[in-house]
Amino acid sequence: MSSAPVQSLSVDPLSNAEVARIVGDVEDHGFAIREGLIPDALREALIERIDALMEGLDVPFGENRFLGHRTRRIFNLLARDPLFETAPTCPATLPVVEALLDDECLLSSLTAIEMNPGQQSQPLHSDDGSYGFPRPAPTSIVVAMWALTDFTEENGGTHVVPGTHRADSRPLRGEDPDTIQVEMPAGSVLFYNGSLWHGGGENRSEARRMGIVANYCAGYLRQEESQLLALSRDRVAAFSPRLRKLVGYGTYRGLIGHVDQRNPETLVDPDAETDMIWGKIGK
Repeated sequence: MSSAPVQSLSVDPLSNAEVARIVGDVEDHGFAIREGLIPDALREALIERIDALMEGLDVPFGENRFLGHRTRRIFNLLARDPLFETAPTCPATLPVVEALLDDECLLSSLTAIEMNPGQQSQPLHSDDGSYGFPRPAPTSIVVAMWALTDFTEENGGTHVVPGTHRADSRPLRGEDPDTIQVEMPAGSVLFYNGSLWHGGGENRSEARRMGIVANYCAGYLRQEESQLLALSRDRVAAFSPRLRKLVGYGTYRGLIGHVDQRNPETLVDPDAETDMIWGKIGK
């Protein structure tokens, strides 16, 4: 494994103007691609750490077409290694997510995906499909997909259907709309609205395609992966205050998620402030 300390693998923040441009693209088209956001040092360290985990955990291939018979996934990355803490709070991605949701959003899941040669295309789907909202729905899920290797037409770059974040339905089985295939060099990030129809492509190359999927949800939703159960309190206590809130140790609008009328962050930091809605009523 790489011996580089986490703090040395820094990422340059986006300018306010660039955040606004990306947000505009996602709002207009449902997705945006930006190259060169993840520096090589961090990207290579992440690949090295993921490869070690794939071997150490003996991660199997998926058991169905959706998960991919030639695809391996590592879930619950924050519990695996401190290096993965760089992803949810990344200054090149989180400001975009916060602008599309708000600054009280939650990390819904953090997953590494390795698509190997021979993997067939994934069915089109939308990541907010399990919530059952009427369509079109307000933005409640935003995803930042990190390209740790090149995403190409040959190795299964993600297919997207532009504009479907405003569609009045989810993709039906067997539906075959025109798609655009995402091609982007390693170090790029694909941002997309969780209502967008998308799916992994077919890997016809002789190389794997690897990425990290950071899925965020609005603060009032239940997370895709239960971060409160997946992470020990000792683990969360070592997180930055921002990451603690992202995994659920905070409240939404001073109410949702409280514990005995207190900010749940006090469970891992007794000095954390509690600013609950009840204290504001009547003032």
